Amino acid sequence: MSEIRLAAETRTEFGKGAARRARRAGFVPGVVYGHGHAPVHLNLPGHDLMMALKTPNALLVVPIDGKDEYVLPKAVQREAIKRSIEHVDLLLVKRGEKVTVEVPVHAEGELAAGGNLLEHVLQALPIEAEATHLPEAVTVSVEGLEAGASVHAKDIVLPKGVSLAVDADAVVLQVIAAQAAPAEDEAAEAEAGAEA
Repeated sequence: MSEIRLAAETRTEFGKGAARRARRAGFVPGVVYGHGHAPVHLNLPGHDLMMALKTPNALLVVPIDGKDEYVLPKAVQREAIKRSIEHVDLLLVKRGEKVTVEVPVHAEGELAAGGNLLEHVLQALPIEAEATHLPEAVTVSVEGLEAGASVHAKDIVLPKGVSLAVDADAVVLQVIAAQAAPAEDEAAEAEAGAEA
């Protein structure tokens, strides 16, 4: 995963009024914490942050006290209607440090014929990996799987240096048989009753 550099500014004003002024100026208030350091309050460029957060577990580089630091988004607060970013909590990480994150699970391939459906039991898979080498997603082949089949966490091939942070027997994906709609069953029963 590549790192995304953001030109953040240290925040000296606090409170709702200061946050509103920052947002009007195109910034998003944020706080960086971790590794026993006192929290650092920042204003981050709103558009650049929004684009960076489109990548799951984006590794961000922000200047803190004149030094570039690695951070991971931990919590993102969004405005309820417009979905714009209101505030972001960032976790300070170091190169070589292992972190636990969730990565999206992507399925590829065609299920066996018969109208089967694929259910994502886990939308994201908890993993542990080095902070600077986090995968963006994991891909699972569901080619030819039939109804009743399931994919467990232990069945997923993970990139080198990545380990599971969930029970190995946890079901990630399962194939379920398509069921006929109840309205069709009732119509068929009504026709059978009319013929009798």
